[in-house]
Amino acid sequence: MRILSTFLITFAFIVTIKAQDPDVFKAKELLDKISAKTKGYTSIKADFSITLENLQANTSDTYSGKILMKGSKYKVEVMGTEIYYDGKTMWTHLLDAKEVTISDASNSENDILDPASLFTIYEKGYKYIYAGETTIGGKKVDIIDLFPEKRDKPYSRIKIYVYRDNLQFAKISQMGRDGNNYLVDIKKMEVNVPADDAMFRFDTKKHPEVEVIDIR
Repeated sequence: MRILSTFLITFAFIVTIKAQDPDVFKAKELLDKISAKTKGYTSIKADFSITLENLQANTSDTYSGKILMKGSKYKVEVMGTEIYYDGKTMWTHLLDAKEVTISDASNSENDILDPASLFTIYEKGYKYIYAGETTIGGKKVDIIDLFPEKRDKPYSRIKIYVYRDNLQFAKISQMGRDGNNYLVDIKKMEVNVPADDAMFRFDTKKHPEVEVIDIR
């Protein structure tokens, strides 16, 4: 599910950023703090909404979702689909169709970021710059723009909004080169919640009514 894998990002046009720019240093300092704090969490649980915008058709649709992450493992629930990933195997469960597809992570699309990479995406393959501040829900928020170094990506910029007081994400916006944008609002976020490894695997034995399609 390409859309579900990309619900955590946003992009626009590549810009040239000079290494000596103070806004670059400020962005890196802030991103380092965010990454260090996030890596200290044993798990992350969040409720979110994702808005899909099609600029050419002038349409938009909004969906609610949930995500649970533990290291590289995650479970996502959105748009009538559950995605389980245990670090090796992925299960994509279509609830209405009563169907689950099992695949290896190596078969996923390389250009699409998985949810677990959200808090560390800037560490490799991106330029970044501090883009200012705003207020969300009465709280100060810092804005950072990320730009992929490779121009063959389907996106051009990721814009992340981070609460200044706790270094947690407020929202993420992604602008695709094809005019399709993804806007993710983090409604609620909890950290260090109980998360057993079994929660990131779909147990087919417990769901005999679900058709299994194994493409590994």
